[in-house]
Amino acid sequence: MQYAPDRPAFGGGPTSTTLHPVILVATILVVILILVLPRKRIVGPFLLLTFLGAYGQQIYIAGVHLFVIRILIVAGLIRVFAAKREPDQSRFVGGWNSVDTVFLLWVICRATATIIQYRGAVGEIIYQSGFIWEAFGAYVLLRFLIQDEEDIAFVIKVFAVITVVLGVTMLNEKLRGQNIFGYLGAVSVTPDIREGSIRAQGVSAHAILAGVLGVTLVPLFLWLWQSGKAKLAGALGAIGSTAMMVTCSSSTPLLSYLAAFLGLCFWPLRKSMRAFRWGLVATLVALHLVMKAPVWFLIAHVDLVAGNSGYHRAMLIDQCVRHFWDWWLIGTDTSNWGFEMWDLANQFVAEADTGGLLTFIFFILVISRSFSRIGRARKLVESDSKQEWFMWFLGVALFTHCVGFFGISYFDHTRIAWCAFLSIAIAATAPILARGDELAPDKTSNGNRFKSTLESIPREFEPVSRNARSLVSSSLASVAWSTRHPSNL
Repeated sequence: MQYAPDRPAFGGGPTSTTLHPVILVATILVVILILVLPRKRIVGPFLLLTFLGAYGQQIYIAGVHLFVIRILIVAGLIRVFAAKREPDQSRFVGGWNSVDTVFLLWVICRATATIIQYRGAVGEIIYQSGFIWEAFGAYVLLRFLIQDEEDIAFVIKVFAVITVVLGVTMLNEKLRGQNIFGYLGAVSVTPDIREGSIRAQGVSAHAILAGVLGVTLVPLFLWLWQSGKAKLAGALGAIGSTAMMVTCSSSTPLLSYLAAFLGLCFWPLRKSMRAFRWGLVATLVALHLVMKAPVWFLIAHVDLVAGNSGYHRAMLIDQCVRHFWDWWLIGTDTSNWGFEMWDLANQFVAEADTGGLLTFIFFILVISRSFSRIGRARKLVESDSKQEWFMWFLGVALFTHCVGFFGISYFDHTRIAWCAFLSIAIAATAPILARGDELAPDKTSNGNRFKSTLESIPREFEPVSRNARSLVSSSLASVAWSTRHPSNL
């Protein structure tokens, strides 16, 4: 799913304030808590309000949509930059890294390309400013709030509470045909129905997003249970996520759910995943060569839930490939590609068609760099089964997100859950990778290491060091000469 190509003046959306009194009171309370609570507890109220009522709630001022989520982000960023730290200490665990860089470049490229598409229209500038505010602001805030394994466990416990609440309310929606979050005004009280089945969506913008939100958290809940840090919270979170997946009645969450457990089954093959990945690539290439249709039309044959739109997803990829020269520079309007092609229900296609090739590349790099960090960290902790399992659960969670990306593009608060996962992955791997760098062998040449040693000799031994340097230089020259003239030996 993605926004329609046409933009009303001042960025689209409701042109009036839609803020329920309950959410207004909750927003004021959470802002106060963000400013006064210890850093390790700020993330609790922030996530609870973000995922249990903030969606669609906004204050409208002169064309600017001050969504509750964005207000919370501003309050959090004020707390971030007001926090005291040592001059040489980074605000983020592990310092600024390659994932941070490519994430920032992704945000900038996507916003810039879309503004150029709409020829610098004021409404589009406001719209993309809000996107930057929400996407990068939430990422920076969560990078600051999630610093260590204790923070990670606390965040996952908060998500367990969220999924339990959403699981119960979505079950009520499925059985009674009534979405209680609709009474807050952001979503409809009457749920969507497809092929006679109610598609519960809770407080999410779409039923698929609700299901994917729950499913992508399952590996993290399983880690919480398996590690013994909070068995009850982990079990309840997994049950709530399963309820969200079942009640949303959509194929994408179900496929992601199966992918999570498939990923866990590959644990015995964890040291052979490189060979497996290349084997999978070779298999897909071979299928592409022998199939009558392109290989991505395998998606069209996935029919797990009645009324699924696998063919639409396959056509999105097909049209994206066929129209490469239309979108490669700054993206394009896809509405003229065919029936409902404006509905970019694929995150990868959405990145390409919205922001062009650079945006697509940076988005892929966010995923690949995250996989790389998790993989390197897992190898470094092979002697510690608990830590290795933790890294594996993180890899499975990232894989689950990637499967979900093939069936939906994140455009509501699910985007915040994606930022939270990236922050968790960085916080979990940063200390392991730092230790690995300290223990890594020095890659400088023997000559350079010996030179450094000589230069560290105290000044009173300078005559001896000069003679040593001369001896080393003469020896290296002799070795080089003998290598080039072996017949004279």
